[in-house]
Amino acid sequence: MKITKDSVVSIDFRLHLGDGKAVDESEPGEPLVYLQGHEEIVPGLEKALEGKSRGDTLQVTVGPDEGYGDYDPEGIEEVPKTEFPEGLELVAGGVLSATDPDGDEVDFFIKEVKADSVLVDFNHPLAGKTLHFEVTVRDVRAATAEELEHGHAHGPHDSH
Repeated sequence: MKITKDSVVSIDFRLHLGDGKAVDESEPGEPLVYLQGHEEIVPGLEKALEGKSRGDTLQVTVGPDEGYGDYDPEGIEEVPKTEFPEGLELVAGGVLSATDPDGDEVDFFIKEVKADSVLVDFNHPLAGKTLHFEVTVRDVRAATAEELEHGHAHGPHDSH
């Protein structure tokens, strides 16, 4: 079976930024499982996997435009410390989550902690980067009606 929209795909992957040093990878025996065509992985990798089959291996280079987007300097904000919950440990390099005005959860990176404020970055850590994937397709199957209704693949024993 070939990978097409609405296929449930299992892949082993390794991601580096061109230097060969892994920044993310699937664990041995625990492939990444996703629903093709539902924006669960970066668009450039999803496009490269279209039409592939179980056992295929590929190396894919994905530019920022089809990865995590360009780095946006406007994504950096200085936020008063009073805006954070009391007692929350604020450490440069940390990642926190907030809810945006639309009710969506947004992760952000703490760039710097100042005396009265915190410099935060809402850009994805891989924004502006060219991504290099090494991928092996482990399995491809048709999605169930329930997976299509939910918009994501279910794991073993129909777990989410």
